[in-house]
Amino acid sequence: MIDDKNEDVSILLCEDDENLGMLLREYLEAKGYKADLCVDGEQGYDAFLTKQHDLCILDVMMPKMDGFTLAGRIHEINPDTPFMFLTAKNLKDDIREGFELGADDYITKPFSMEEVVFRIEAILRRVRGKKNKDQLVHQIGRFTFDTQKQVLSIGGKQTKLTTKEAELLTLLSNKANELLQRDYALKTIWIDDNYFNARSMDVYITKLRKHLSEDPHVEILNVHGKGYKLVISEEN
Repeated sequence: MIDDKNEDVSILLCEDDENLGMLLREYLEAKGYKADLCVDGEQGYDAFLTKQHDLCILDVMMPKMDGFTLAGRIHEINPDTPFMFLTAKNLKDDIREGFELGADDYITKPFSMEEVVFRIEAILRRVRGKKNKDQLVHQIGRFTFDTQKQVLSIGGKQTKLTTKEAELLTLLSNKANELLQRDYALKTIWIDDNYFNARSMDVYITKLRKHLSEDPHVEILNVHGKGYKLVISEEN
């Protein structure tokens, strides 16, 4: 029976055993989830950059890029994405490494499909609970940014941002003083990272810099070849 609450949940499934991968994908889809199956780590990484996923299920031993490396790259791009490992390994060192990378769960093969779904549901309950507490108002230096109203305020002055400006500033604010990956921002907001969308994002970055220029302790830096960083320095 399909669970309606799962219909909007997209899962990235990386498993190099194609038979097992297809069986698990079919089972997840039967439960109402959307599942994208990748058979190696590089394919999984490309899929993560291309589409937003709510949860990742990663086999540890994969060709081209192993699950641990893939998990690390996913975490660099979006540390809020939950992930779990599937593996034939049951060594304590491997399990410890998985959890040190930030894994939400770790399942050793063989496993029952039903158990995987139970664990997915447990992870999603935790994630949904956290999202309900997500910050709706950000303090950016002397600015206050209301993400719902799309309003940037400073000293009684309010600026209504466009939707794209607000979405981009939200991503930057969520990772204040950290790197916001260019590819991730493009595919999260513009869906496609083609040349024209990339140029469009550069224009919006310029607009945001202008909006934020009234506080000299706030700036958006270019990180060459990687992305942007919203830097908020302390006032002397």
